[in-house]
Amino acid sequence: MGDLFLVRHGETEWSRSGRHTGRTDVPLTEHGRAEARRLVPLIRSHRIGAAFVSPLRRARETAELIGLPQARVDADLREWDYGGYEGVTTVDIQRTRPGWFLFTDGVAPGPPEHPGETPEQVGERADRVLAEVDAAFAATEGGLVLVAHGHFLRVLTARRLGLPPSHGALFQLATGTVCRLGTEHGRPVIAGWNVRPPS
Repeated sequence: MGDLFLVRHGETEWSRSGRHTGRTDVPLTEHGRAEARRLVPLIRSHRIGAAFVSPLRRARETAELIGLPQARVDADLREWDYGGYEGVTTVDIQRTRPGWFLFTDGVAPGPPEHPGETPEQVGERADRVLAEVDAAFAATEGGLVLVAHGHFLRVLTARRLGLPPSHGALFQLATGTVCRLGTEHGRPVIAGWNVRPPS
């Protein structure tokens, strides 16, 4: 089994301002595009057997900019559905819910088309993605790349390590970075985190 590379998309206006960006399809900023382009040498330094990408534009553009235009779109890689907290910052949420924490408290209900997800529901999606990853590893040689979103990839990391979804809180993840999940003695490990080449 090869390494699993996690790429968080480059900066957007909303990620820069701290607004929860789930289903809102905001584009990368110019800085976000530059962040993605800087990752090309890191990706090219590994043999990649397959790549998957979130359907959202910021992730798809990042995949293209890092040299993976043929990445397969997987709807399960989309970001957390923040429900009623879409577009709202943590600071603003905590004005009415002091001590609120996404990974344990979840979100306020949103409209019917975007009702929000619990940490456990995000964990279930991550488990489905990891099942696809394992099937892809069995069918190809080399590493696999997932291009997606910060909170989702944090939950996915927790699940890969056998931890509950709420433990995604332990893995801070910056825009425009690569993380590598590997194995040691047959067990999943973090082999690299928040990696970006020097400016």
